Amino acid sequence: MFTPEDILYEDNHLMVVNKRCGDLVQPDRDTDDALENEIKAMIKVRDHKAGGVFLGVVHRIDRPVSGAVLFAKTSKALTRLNEMIREGRISKTYWALTEHTPEPEQGRLVHYILRDGRTNRSRALDAPRGDAKRAELEYRTAGRGTNYTLVEVRLLTGRHHQIRAQLSKIGCPIRGDLKYGARRSNPDGGISLHSRCVEFEHPVSHETVRVTAPVPAGDRLWAFFEGSQQ
Repeated sequence: MFTPEDILYEDNHLMVVNKRCGDLVQPDRDTDDALENEIKAMIKVRDHKAGGVFLGVVHRIDRPVSGAVLFAKTSKALTRLNEMIREGRISKTYWALTEHTPEPEQGRLVHYILRDGRTNRSRALDAPRGDAKRAELEYRTAGRGTNYTLVEVRLLTGRHHQIRAQLSKIGCPIRGDLKYGARRSNPDGGISLHSRCVEFEHPVSHETVRVTAPVPAGDRLWAFFEGSQQ
């Protein structure tokens, strides 16, 4: 559950939160228990808001994924940040722990993502087909352990389950991601995919904002790989 300690960056216009694995970013038809509502409730109490609290979701990450999520605190900031998302001007870097090392160890992946709404799963295809959408990312091997590899990913497009599907396609399923070919689940039910960093031009001050999210606490494997990057 969200706590104020999960806030990585905040000013009058926006907030970046380190989402925990298992949390929903936005409410769905099954539950209102989501990060968006928890943050609104916290702001209302903390800032003694008499009326409603505005909070706009700029981008989402999957429920089993952890890491940095960007929210807008004003409608003006939301409009500008949404435009930046559409234009690809918000840089998003992810860390993934994969069961194998990519070959080559650094490169760019281009596939066509075909989403199956019935199974909530996406396929990464080598060529266009039907409603499949072009998906691109850049990756590099950032570290190696005994059984897992740390792969750093920079998203160039934002498709459904894109990183999960593309890494699985090249034989590198993410630790714990049974849906995309992992050998076993993680103890917490999540997957070892972490939204590590977001970088963008502030929608009001126009200064560069770069926010890095610490890896999930209490996970020794994540701690090992984070320590190896320092």
